[in-house]
Amino acid sequence: MNAMLINLIARYNSIAFTHNYIMGFAYKGNIYAAKTVGLSFGIKLDRASSKNGGGYCLRYQPTKAEKEALVESGQAELICSKEWFDGFHACSSYNKGEDFERIITERAGQEWEKDNVPFFKGADLTTEDGSYSIKFEKATICTESTLIKQGV
Repeated sequence: MNAMLINLIARYNSIAFTHNYIMGFAYKGNIYAAKTVGLSFGIKLDRASSKNGGGYCLRYQPTKAEKEALVESGQAELICSKEWFDGFHACSSYNKGEDFERIITERAGQEWEKDNVPFFKGADLTTEDGSYSIKFEKATICTESTLIKQGV
C-alpha cells in the first residue's frame, strides 16, 4: 500500500461517522453485499474529478480476486441477479450506488430516501446492529479536498 493511500485512509477514518460498511459488487451475474468493519478490501487511490476539487480520492473498486474470495468464503450475501439489478437501475433516475443503497435499506425494512448527508455527519443505514455506510463498486469514498475542508 502506498503512503498516500495510507494517509488518506487514516484521515478519512479520523472523521468518519461510522466504520461499518455494506459493500456491494457484481460478480458472475449476481449482485452481492459484504458487511465489513473498516475499509478492509477494494479501496484504491485514484484521482478526483476536477468538479470534486481535483487531487486524490479513495475509491471502492474491488478486484475480481477479492470478489471471488468474499463469495467463496460466504462473507458476501447474494442480493439479486445482475440482470434484475440492471433492469431496476434502467427504470431509476438514480446512480447504481443510490439504487444499491435503496435495495439494502428496503431489505432492512426501512423506507429509503435520497439524502446528501456527508460521511462525517451520519450513516446511510442505521439498524439495531449498528450504523452503516453503503457503497457500490466504483464509488468514491471521499476526496482529498473534502478532508482538507474538514481540517484533517
